[in-house]
Amino acid sequence: MKFKGSLNIHQSREKLITIFMDVSSLKEHQDGFVKKELQSGNAGENGAISKMYYKHGKRDMILTETILNNNLPLSFEAHYHHKHMDNTMKYTFVKIDDHQTRYDYECEYTRIDWVLPKLMALVFPSMYKKQAGKWMKQFKEFAEKQ
Repeated sequence: MKFKGSLNIHQSREKLITIFMDVSSLKEHQDGFVKKELQSGNAGENGAISKMYYKHGKRDMILTETILNNNLPLSFEAHYHHKHMDNTMKYTFVKIDDHQTRYDYECEYTRIDWVLPKLMALVFPSMYKKQAGKWMKQFKEFAEKQ
């Protein structure tokens, strides 16, 4: 399953990249984010592996992020692993002018192996796109306040 989207953000590309790479701002635009812990490599560099912890109600979720290609300020691509699914996210930052940036995102789920998420992907595929879109909109709102 693959989907993509785009948002124009009223912020310079340089400032947007700073916000994007600031781990402490994740709690501001990703619901349930708790912390991110570097497991190996150098933070922000290709090959770096980190654990990302989220809390949704009584449920805890742990993702493993592997940076595939950090080509900032142009693009950033990472693989996210969860015990029940894998996906790849690619973000592209296109400078429109000194005060506006187009934020493109592309997500591809490459593995869903648990019954409920697999069923949801078949019956309600837009659910996954809506969640990613929600976080992108929250990122836009947060970035524009900076």
